[in-house]
Amino acid sequence: MIETSRTVLITGATGQLGRAVVQQLRQPGTRLVLLARNAAALQQAYGDVPQAVLVDVDLTQPMQVQERLARVLPQVGAIDAVCHLAGGFRMGDPVHATSPQTWQYLQDVNAGSLLHLAAAVVPGMKLRGQGAIVTVGAGAALKGVAGMGAYCAAKSALLRLTEAMSAELKGDGIRVNCVLPSIIDTPDNRAAMPDVDFSAWVNPVALAQVIVFLISEEARAVHGAALPVTGLL
Repeated sequence: MIETSRTVLITGATGQLGRAVVQQLRQPGTRLVLLARNAAALQQAYGDVPQAVLVDVDLTQPMQVQERLARVLPQVGAIDAVCHLAGGFRMGDPVHATSPQTWQYLQDVNAGSLLHLAAAVVPGMKLRGQGAIVTVGAGAALKGVAGMGAYCAAKSALLRLTEAMSAELKGDGIRVNCVLPSIIDTPDNRAAMPDVDFSAWVNPVALAQVIVFLISEEARAVHGAALPVTGLL
């Protein structure tokens, strides 16, 4: 086992935000457990990172999450911090035309994924009496938006779960917080909205720096925060 001072688990590791968070944490003394659905994408992105353990997993499948992480824990010893970045987005349908499939997908990938991840990592943190968890919500969690009802509801559920976890776990030495970004400046978002001012969006690196701060010792007094990270919007 590589000697490290802490181990950080990151979901959604192959996305733009995931790559930015990984880059912030690629430093001596930090071991990375990197999760994503696509094993080939994980290997391509991080196969040459010596302190990284790569885990391909579908976070919407609770038994798969338990099984894959149970295999990893003997390699890393313990999970000190979690950056839960994985999620999903769909928009366009009004509430009355939202399909059951869209509703279930958004709930599963945004809120359900946190439930499954928490079940796998929180018991170990409780035993050790320490830990930090940061989830990535959205500004849309705070207010319903036309054409985004199901997404807003799913991100709101994620936020409320985060707040509940904070209330439940702070007595065990575990900090749980959430960031609420506006639009993140990614190639996919630029392609979807080519006629807007990208400079007003949130840079992934800037958002990653906030997330890394929240899992750091410097944020040890922060519990249950829902921190807007909105760029210039």
